[in-house]
Formats: sequence, C-alpha cells, structure tokens
Amino acid sequence: MTAFVGGSTGFGPPSWTTAGRPSSPVNGQMGWNTTLGQLECWTGSQWQQITSLLYSISYLVVAGGGGGGSGAGGGAGGFLTGTTAISAGIAYAITIGAGGTGGQTNVSRGTNGGNSSFSTIATSLGGGGGGSFNTYAVGSSGGSGGGGSVSSGGGAAGGSGTSGQGNAGGTGGTGGTGTSGGGGGAGAVGGNTVITGANGGVGLISTISGSSVYYAGGGGAGGDTTIGWANGSGGLGGGGNGNSTATPTAATANLGGGGGGAGYNGSNYTGGTGGSGIVIISYAGTQRGTGGTVTSSGGYTIHTFTSSGTYNA
Repeated sequence: MTAFVGGSTGFGPPSWTTAGRPSSPVNGQMGWNTTLGQLECWTGSQWQQITSLLYSISYLVVAGGGGGGSGAGGGAGGFLTGTTAISAGIAYAITIGAGGTGGQTNVSRGTNGGNSSFSTIATSLGGGGGGSFNTYAVGSSGGSGGGGSVSSGGGAAGGSGTSGQGNAGGTGGTGGTGTSGGGGGAGAVGGNTVITGANGGVGLISTISGSSVYYAGGGGAGGDTTIGWANGSGGLGGGGNGNSTATPTAATANLGGGGGGAGYNGSNYTGGTGGSGIVIISYAGTQRGTGGTVTSSGGYTIHTFTSSGTYNA
C-alpha cells in the first residue's frame, strides 16, 4: 500500500489491488483500487466504490437475419447504433444472434434469426423468416420482416419490421409460383412483386469499424425459371440472393442479412440461411477494456464481437 504527494498541489490516496486490500481496514478508510480503476471506501462490512469512472462509447448491435422461405426472402436482423457512458471495472455481457434456417416448401416459413444484445444497453431483434408457398405464405415479423410468398388466395403480406431497427418485408404477387416478396432491410422495405422474384431491402452503412460497411440487408426472393421469371437479389448488407435452380444463397456471416428465397423450376428447394449478427464497441483513445477482437483506427479503439462473450470495461 502506497501514498503519494500529487506534485506541489495535493496529496494522493493510498493505492492497492483488489487482492492487496488492507487486511484490517477501519471505517472510512479510503484508497485507489488499481484493479478496478475505482476510489473505494471501507464501510465496516464491505468495500464501497466512491466514484465510478465513466467513459463514453459508441456501439453497433446487429441481430441474426431470418431464413428465406420457399419463395420469399428472409428479413434482416435488427440494426441499432448509439452512444452511452459505461463504468470502468464492469463486465458487460455480449450476445450474438444466429441466422435463421431456411423454410421447406409448403411446410414452414424460414425461421427468425436470433437476437443480439449489448448487456441491457441495446437489444436488436432477429429478422423475420420468409414465407413459403401456400399455407405458410405470410412473412414473419422481426427486426426487419420476411417477405410474403404466393398462396391460393393471392399474394401474401410481408412481415412487419421493428421501429428504429428495420423495415417490412415485401408482398408476394398473384401471377404464379415465382412471385414472392423480398425480405426487409435496415434501410428499406423488401421489394414487392407482380411478375418476378423481388429484391431484398438495402441495409444501412456504419463506419464504427473504421471502414464503411453495409449491414442488415434483406434476402432476395426466388423466381420461376419454368416461365422465365428471374430471381431477386439480396440487399446490400449481406442479404442472400434468391435461387430457383438450387438452394438459395446463405446470407453473409456477421452482417445480419436475410437468407435468399427458393424459387420454382418444377422442383422445390429449401430457403437460404440468414446471416449471424455482430456487436461492435468503439471509444476514443487507447485501449481501456478487453473482449472481442481489438483493433484501432483514426484514434479510436474498436472491440468487435462475432460470437457471444463479455466486454470488460
């Protein structure tokens, strides 16, 4: 335990580590805990932090994208960004949502993606699964909604998006088996269609990683190659392309895009898998916390989580 004189202006408190705290403290005894980066005081029963060293961080939280249906594209995972103050010495849980699985023709929609979260600070919702032909044609709601497919009663609606996180999926058409809607993206609704497979909604750009990157694009819908109707493209931000001749494109990992929808060419295929989510934390200056993959750019320290873990502030 040491004490020091702060230059010619004042007296600094004694300091210790958590393991090296005084063994027989007296009430009111204060010191600087170098392990926690906190000033603390003995209350008679415990060490109580007196000040909490707050520092400002920016964050991006993107959820897993929804799986594509046998027809419609999956919705993108929810996209949330913001700034907040956090406390040094506190552990913050990070959860990364998985992408949803593709649906089977006339059996089920694509499944919704998993939620991503930065402790209790921000939670983004998984993208909605894309609709499949007939019985399960309506797209599921989520961060962004899955596209609607075709049913015997006409084009089905896309799922709704979550306000502040994403947009609705597109509506399926009424012209035939290949007229499904694209999944919603963080930046735009999924494409509606009356003739051909629609495109997924575009995602949004973030520069938090030090580069301009699109996240959370919707999945494109499948077409119908038996009558020349093309497939839809995935939205910028990792959305998977629709495909009517094979299993559609899976969305890009850790961008939160929706999976591509399957189309129709006389055979039926499973929809594409949604892309997993991501959490990124950034703050000015040199490294203060631990957790994730740590990089630096433009005077900022950046922690990137592509799998669940803990940010130790």
